[in-house]
Order: sequence, then structure tokens, then C-alpha cells
Amino acid sequence: MPEYLKKRFGGQRIRIYLSVLSLFLYVFTKISADMFSGAIFINQALGLNIYLAVILLLLITALYTVTGGLAAVIYTDTLQTVIMVVGSFILMGFAFNTVGGYDSFHQKYMEAIPTDTANISANCYEPRADSFHLFRNAITGDLPWPGLVFGLTIQATWYWCTDQVIVQRCLSGKNLSHIKAGCILCGYLKLLPMFLMVFPGMISRILYTNEVACVEPQKCLEYCGATVGCTNIAYAKLVVDLMPNGLRGLMLSVMLASLMSSLTSIFNSASTLFTMDIYTKVRRTAPERELMIAGRVFILVLIAVSIAWIPVVQSAQSGKLFDYIQSITSYLTPPIAAVFMLAIFCKRVNESGAFYGLMIGLAIGLSRMIAEFAYGTGSCVNPSDCPTIICGVHYLYFSIILFVVSCIIIVTVSLMTKPIDDKHLYRLCWSLRNSTAERVDLEQDDWVDQQDSNSMSIDEPEDEPGFFKKAVMCFCGLEQKKGPKLSAEELEALEKKLTDTTEEPLWRKVVNINAIILLCVAVFCHGFFA
Repeated sequence: MPEYLKKRFGGQRIRIYLSVLSLFLYVFTKISADMFSGAIFINQALGLNIYLAVILLLLITALYTVTGGLAAVIYTDTLQTVIMVVGSFILMGFAFNTVGGYDSFHQKYMEAIPTDTANISANCYEPRADSFHLFRNAITGDLPWPGLVFGLTIQATWYWCTDQVIVQRCLSGKNLSHIKAGCILCGYLKLLPMFLMVFPGMISRILYTNEVACVEPQKCLEYCGATVGCTNIAYAKLVVDLMPNGLRGLMLSVMLASLMSSLTSIFNSASTLFTMDIYTKVRRTAPERELMIAGRVFILVLIAVSIAWIPVVQSAQSGKLFDYIQSITSYLTPPIAAVFMLAIFCKRVNESGAFYGLMIGLAIGLSRMIAEFAYGTGSCVNPSDCPTIICGVHYLYFSIILFVVSCIIIVTVSLMTKPIDDKHLYRLCWSLRNSTAERVDLEQDDWVDQQDSNSMSIDEPEDEPGFFKKAVMCFCGLEQKKGPKLSAEELEALEKKLTDTTEEPLWRKVVNINAIILLCVAVFCHGFFA
């Protein structure tokens, strides 16, 4: 993704900025949150300390990410998805059977009030009146409907359309129809969390009201190790206490597998961003083998920083992991979504506009994020002291404001500065997507693979590596054998095949019709639960 921005705008600063910010986002929202989630499951099932659980989870995950690379990650993801969906349906069946069906679930949830409430306000422990509505009040709602429709759409655009973790998978697809089909299948699967995760999580509150809905700080500390609340343990507690032996083991393995597959995706993408956008600035002629080793070592550094961030995740946003992830994303990602949207659909946008839009957007987002961390997000029992003028705006509304401000800055600065000639934009923006003219890149790639110049001549025999070197090379996924050297014509044919976006008419119709059906189902679900 940073490489696209470099081709679209030229220069280095936007590409490096995006890579660095993406790596910080991986630490803040993905790696630390995933490790914490996995640790909760291990803690609930085995009673292990959170940090010991994190280290065990990481050892297994890092082993097959580092040794296997992207191929291993994609194969394990595919297998784990099947197990996850099946296991989650079984748990949902057990949960609804235990509470006596949907109507009974609706009634019992509204009556699920913890017994230990001390002198705390009823607003902090009684279920919300709008608990069963997706579209909540625009001012008093905990997830206001304009924020749900527009704010989350901005975040979703950043994540699903411009984030390296997702895009890297699409770029590994066989052809464009396969990539579309993968995205549509993903969309169908994303309809399931409402039924497989949200409803069972609410049922967990009915069955374990005192633990999951605890509000008295000392009791919460006793139940889950956090004073701000224990809603994060809802699903894990349901798995450990409700499922029979055998199925419980399956579900625990499913949940840990899902978290590990998420971690492996992030590690792989972070490694790519670091090596291609940061390390190659320091070592311009580094051979591919060196880049692979540097990427593997960087993963270890990323893990260490993420573990150190876990205490912040544990206590942020009243102990609600979902709110924590969405709030951080709201403060940092709208300017990125704005730059990509305008880069693709507005040919007039140039490098200066994109850069200043990103910088000013980052400054505004960080001012809110730093203030929130400095004052603390607090909880219902102990509200934060953060001034209303800074923290009073809901994070989803803040996301919308930040996106609009970033768009205005990008367009204004671009109109005040020189446009980019069309010859540099062929197939890089929507209006020129079908152009067949040769594109003149604004800037050449700065990393040059020196593999040939560093390697020995064919006649010279290579030394047999020792046992230790073989073990290290095997661990890092580095093969000793060199591939065949391709001629200029073969390289050109390969490049044409890799960049071909044509589709077979039949499969194009199949995936496009499925996309429309998916959108209709999604709109119906929103309307039905509104």
C-alpha cells in the first residue's frame, strides 16, 4: 500500500509515514489486543497468569509465521476458519438452548442485574433500554447511529480496502475473479458475528451476571484482574463453563487458532512494511536473504513492544476491548482513508495535498488520543477528568469530523499547487484505469536486488554450509537453491501475467451477482435489527 502511494504521488515521505503509522497501529490495536484476547482464554481455561499465557501463545504463533511465511499463514487461516465457524455455531446452539430460545433470551437479558452494586448508580449496571437495537440515539447512545453508519464505514474503508494485512492476501490471489470471490466470501462470513459472538456474549451476562456484569471495582479485580469491568471475559467464560468436555477443548483450540491466525497475518504484513519501506532506505543494495532475516528479527521487536502495551489495553474504555480498538482507529486512520479515496477517485490530488492532509490529520487525531491516555478513559463508576471540549465528542463522530477535515485540506492544498501529468497516472486512478499507454513513474524503485552481483559464478562451486547455518536458514525460510535465470522476454511475459486483470465473463457475472446479493442481505440485517 505505501508503494502504491509512492507511484501515485512520488517522493518518499508519504510512503515512509504510512509504513511507520501502520506499524504503530499494529502494536496499538492488533497485536496487543489479540494477545490480550488469547491470554483471557488461557487464563479462564487454565488459570495461568496473563503474561505467561501471552508468551505461550506467541511462541507457537511466531514459530510457524517465521518458518512458513505467507503461504503457511494463508493455509492455516483457511483451515482455522472452517473449524471456527463450526465450533461457534455449536456454542451458539448450546447458549440459546440454555436460556430457552430467543424470546426468553430477550426477557432474561433485561433482568440480568448483578447483586454486588454497593452505592453505585443504576445506570452503571442495568442493561441499556436499547440493548436489542442496532441504531441507537444519535446523542445519548453508546454507539450512536450516525457514527455506526458513517464513522465505522470510514474505519472499514481504511481496514478492508487499504490495510496491508488484507491487501497482501488479495495480491496473492490467482486472478481478479478469485480475489473478488475471496472478498465476497469474507463479506458473507462477516454477517455471522452478530449471531455467533454478540448474542452468545449477551447470554453470558444472563448466565454469569455477577462476573460478566460486575460493577464494584474490588469484585471486578477478583473476577478478571481489572477494576474497570469484566465484559471481556464473557465469551471465554461461556466456552469454559457451558461446553461439555471435548467440545470445550475444540472451542478453546478454535478461539486460540483464530487469534493466532490473526497474529500471523499481522506479523507477516509488518515484516513486509518494515523491510521494503524502512530497511531498504538504510540498506539500498541489501540482498533478498538479508531482507528476510531483517523482517524476522523485526517481528521479535514488535512482539516485545506489544507485550509492554497490554496493561493499557486491559484498562482502556471501561475494559471494553471493542471500544478500545475502534477508538484508537478513529483517531489515527481517517486521514489515511481520505488520502486513498482521493488518490483513486480524484486525479487532481497531488503529493503536497496528500502529505499536508496526513500531517494535519495526524496532529488533530493525536491531540485527542494523547489527552484520552493522559486523563484516562475512566469507567461509569469513576468517570474520566478529561475536559468535555476534548473528550466529549464520541469517538465515531470524531472519526467523521477528522475524515472531512482531512479531505478539505488535501483538496485545498492540491488545488493551490501544481497538478500531476496524466502520463504519470495511467492505471493509478479511476478515470485512467483502462489506459494502455506506458506509464512514466514519478520515481524509480529505490531497492535494487543485488543477488546476481553478490552470487558466485556458475563455474565456482559453493561451500557446503555447516549444521548451524543450515538450521538458521531453515528457520528463516531461506532456500539454498537458486531459481533459473530468466531472459528479458520471459521476465516481460511473467510481468504481464502477474499484472493481468482480465476476467472470464461467466465468473465475473457470478461474483458480481453475489456482491449485490451480499449487499441486500447486509441492508436487510441492519433494517431488521435497527
